[in-house]
This record gives sequence, C-alpha cells and structure tokens, in this order.
Amino acid sequence: MPATASRRLDLAVAAERPRYRFAAVFAATLTAFLSIGAVVTVLPRYVTGPIGGSDLAVGIVVGAFAFSAVVSRPLAGRLADARGRRRVLVWGAALMALAGVLYLPDLGVPGLVLARVLLGFGEGMVFTAGATWTVDLAPPGRRGQAIGLFGLSIWSGLSIGPPIGEALLAVGSYTTVWAFAIAVPVLGALIASRIPDHHVALPRAERPPEPLVPRAARAPGLALALCNIGYAALAGFVVLHLERTGAGSGPLVFTAFAVAVVLTRLLAGSLPDRLGPRRCAIAAAAAEGAGLAIVAVSGSALVAGAGAVLMGIGFSTIYPALALLVVEGTDEARTGTALGAFTAFFDVGVGLGAPLVGAIAGLAGYPAGFWVASGCAAAAAATVIATAGRAP
Repeated sequence: MPATASRRLDLAVAAERPRYRFAAVFAATLTAFLSIGAVVTVLPRYVTGPIGGSDLAVGIVVGAFAFSAVVSRPLAGRLADARGRRRVLVWGAALMALAGVLYLPDLGVPGLVLARVLLGFGEGMVFTAGATWTVDLAPPGRRGQAIGLFGLSIWSGLSIGPPIGEALLAVGSYTTVWAFAIAVPVLGALIASRIPDHHVALPRAERPPEPLVPRAARAPGLALALCNIGYAALAGFVVLHLERTGAGSGPLVFTAFAVAVVLTRLLAGSLPDRLGPRRCAIAAAAAEGAGLAIVAVSGSALVAGAGAVLMGIGFSTIYPALALLVVEGTDEARTGTALGAFTAFFDVGVGLGAPLVGAIAGLAGYPAGFWVASGCAAAAAATVIATAGRAP
C-alpha cells in the first residue's frame, strides 16, 4: 500500500476513536460559542451608540437570546434523537452564523432582536446536540466526567470571546466583530460535519409520544434551575454588594468563582461517576448554598472570595451530576430529548433568578438577595433528596 494511502487510513481510524471524536465535538462547540462571547460586551455599546437605543433597548436585545434558547433546547433534543447529533449541531452553528450576518446591516433594534432570537435557537441546538453526542461517546463509567469536560467548551468560549471582541473593535470596527461572529460558527459547522456520527434513530413507528419535559428531566431540571438562581445572584450583584460594603474587588471575586468552576471540572470531574450522581448533586448544592451564605455575610473581598470559590466548586459539579441523573433515567434512544429538556432549566433559572434577586435586593438589601439564593440552593438539594428511590 502506498505511504500516502496508508497515512490516510491511519487518520481515518484515529477519527473513529471516541476520544478524537469528543475532541472534535469540543472544538466545534468552542468555536461556535466564541461568537457569543465576542459580541457580549460589544453589543450594549453598539445599541446605545450607532443604533441610538436606550438602556431598555439594551436589555431587550440582550435578553431576546435567552427566550429562544429555552424554547430550542427541548426541540433540539428531539431532533438530535430523530435526525442525528451531527446534523443538529451543524444546523445550530449555521443559525448562529446567520445571526452574525444580521448584525451587519443597520436594521435598528428590531433587527438586532431578530439576530439574537436566531442566535438563541442556534445556541440551543449546538449545546444540546454536543452534550448528547458527548454522552454517546463516553464509556458508561465516565459519562459524568465527560459531560463536565464538555461544559468547558461553553465556559471557554464565553470567557475567551469577550477579550477577542474588544481587541477586534479596538483595531477595526463593529463590522470586524460581526465578521468574526459569522466566521467562527461556520468553522464550527465545518468541524462538526467531518465527525463520524453513529447514532441510530428509532423508526418513527417505534417512537411512542413523549411529553415535552420527560419525567427523568423534571426533578433534576428543577434542581438545576434553583441552583442557577445563585449564579444569577453572583454574576449580577456581587460587584454592587461589595461596593456597598466598601470592600470593592467585585470583579476579582467573580473571577475567583470562574477559576474554581474550571479547576473543579478539570481536577475533580470524575466525582459524579465515582460517588454517584445523586450524592454528588446533594453535596454540590449544599456547597453552593454555603458559599452564597458566606458572600451574604462578607464584609471584605477576601471573605467574599472564599465564598465565591466554595460556590464555584459546587456550581461546577451540580450540572454534570444532575445531567448524569437524567441520562441514567432515560432510554438511550431518547437521550437527546431528555437532555434538551433538562438544559432548558438552566436558562429558566438565570432568567427568573436575576429579577427575583434584584427585587429582593431592592427591598431588603443585597445580603438578603444572596440569602434567598442560598435558600434556593438548599431547596435544590432537598429536591434531589426527595426524589431518591423513585423509579425513572
């Protein structure tokens, strides 16, 4: 056999290995999410600057993304089960690129809202298909770890994207940022299109009707939404809380939280597999609640940082642990449907948590808002405990 043909065969065999396919799924998702991160800090200035919109318009434009993401996740899960993981990921990345195209013409606030709605649909498809594909590729004893590592593709895109967007705006213009937001999802779609997808869908006649939110996703989804109220509290109000106390350094405290999330995923990502997803989810929710309570009583940046790190350890673990509960309670042919419905609760928690904590903080102060978020994390642990022993 010629050397060139032999090398091609070796590459084809390597591409079939689960770890290489997981790396490719990770890369496709990361590049798609870079388009979200690159725009997130640039878009508010674009709305209030060239577009001439108000602060209310900024909120509408930014928030439109979450509403469509919530709707798209369960639908994307069903599509991933019926049409395959690769196809849905490619379609989602293509929608994200189309959203970037809509940034280019000056269509005012309505045009930006449309772009963000399309972006939400695309993001929901990419995330759900990628997570489901990850479960397919992971051996049964390492699925929790694989789900956690996959989540780093989203965190990385949302963390690396903003400085890229700021740099592109500094050396170019808003159009340069929009061009990047178009190019990287296209790259993600190209990567995904080359990944072998061995998912075999059940024939339509063998697929009994499923509720929009399968039973296996309900209790873990509720627990996830309750824990995400804590994330909304920390992201939205820790800076204001520490400014009010005179401690300052709020951005550094949030950075400590983010670093704790990433390091926990890398160093302790196998905990849900080794300790069991239910036990791990209860401990993670308790850690998050304790961390939020420390932030609530903190009078210094050091104490608040310690609370943020503890919360980050819990928050990092809660999603893969709860997702593993969903996977273990679901037929393999319906993994996408269940995970899609489950991940929708992520957006529900953030979307409801921010105004809830803000309203409480306005009435009773920022510490009260963090105490309520801590109580929600405790309620998440109680939800997981209460559903122990129920047959999926």
